[in-house]
Amino acid sequence: MQKEKSNPLGHTKELQEDLKELVLFNDDVNTFDFVIETLMDVCQHDPLQAEQCAMVVHYNGKCSVKSGSFGELKPRHEEMTNRKLTVSIN
Repeated sequence: MQKEKSNPLGHTKELQEDLKELVLFNDDVNTFDFVIETLMDVCQHDPLQAEQCAMVVHYNGKCSVKSGSFGELKPRHEEMTNRKLTVSIN
């Protein structure tokens, strides 16, 4: 879905695709190392960012790990699902 958005001066309008989030959920199966490795590989996180996201997932039950258009997130969602991680696009 696309929204029209005005610039700050209100002159011209441009189309901007709605941003979505790829959300990773906690599970009792996958190791921290596997989750970190997957975030680096699939979401292009650097090691620190991947580790921080893994900790947020562990303690909060979920974490938004990537944002973008649905089309950008869908292949990442599929790959993480193939790796047996629980993810959703919101």
